[in-house]
Amino acid sequence: MKTYLTILISLVLLSCSKPETNASLPDKYSPERNPGQDLQLAANIASQSGKRIILKVGGEWCIWCHRLDGFIHENKELEEALNQKYVVLKINYSPENKNEAFLAQYPAIDGYPHIFVLESDGTLLHSQNTGDLEQGKGYDFDRIMAFIETWQPTS
Repeated sequence: MKTYLTILISLVLLSCSKPETNASLPDKYSPERNPGQDLQLAANIASQSGKRIILKVGGEWCIWCHRLDGFIHENKELEEALNQKYVVLKINYSPENKNEAFLAQYPAIDGYPHIFVLESDGTLLHSQNTGDLEQGKGYDFDRIMAFIETWQPTS
């Protein structure tokens, strides 16, 4: 009887637990975060939702990081396409925490922000220099949309 009750309580607790969501991920570049743990969470969310993962490497000090975030936010079509197909995870790179051990598993970065596209299991698919997405002092809608569409999940 005790075993049956333990199993029943476990099932009830599992059914009440909330699925992981993007809200659990950082919305800012944070030197205090553990990128390995955050990536595991992003991979769980991506696997559950059939999305790929975008790692945006940068920092709160980075004007181009803020410009990219602002450009995507101001262009709702881009923001919607990105959020439908990807789990976006910000990885901090700053004097306080360069996250060198974590970033060593990826190709070298020439500038910030930098984007890595990962499969839902964390496998690297693409390394993107965001300078290729720029136009003047900002970003180019068509280039970003093409990037989103090129690397979106195939199924």
